[in-house]
Amino acid sequence: MAQISNEKKRYYRKNVDFFNLVDKIKLWPSRGGTLHGIRAMNRRGDTAEILTHCNKRFVINNSKHSRAARWIRNKWFFEVCPNCKVPEWKLQKYSSTVMNQHYGVHL
Repeated sequence: MAQISNEKKRYYRKNVDFFNLVDKIKLWPSRGGTLHGIRAMNRRGDTAEILTHCNKRFVINNSKHSRAARWIRNKWFFEVCPNCKVPEWKLQKYSSTVMNQHYGVHL
């Protein structure tokens, strides 16, 4: 029997600024499919540098159509980084988040 969840769904707009979305969620999917927790994000124009909890640095572009943007919107990842130690409540919150074209919070 399915377990009933009391989690509240969060709705975000699909077409918001990508950096604001990443800064709000605080999770980053690497190219290998590993989900990292973000410690700090430093914006520089149309690029930003992400520092993860496992001390990896990623330079990202402000693109709504990029691989990472699609992975974040669709909540795709293969594994969670063991060094970042992303808590279970954050993964539950991430999985209950809904990205919608016409409904949700403007970030």
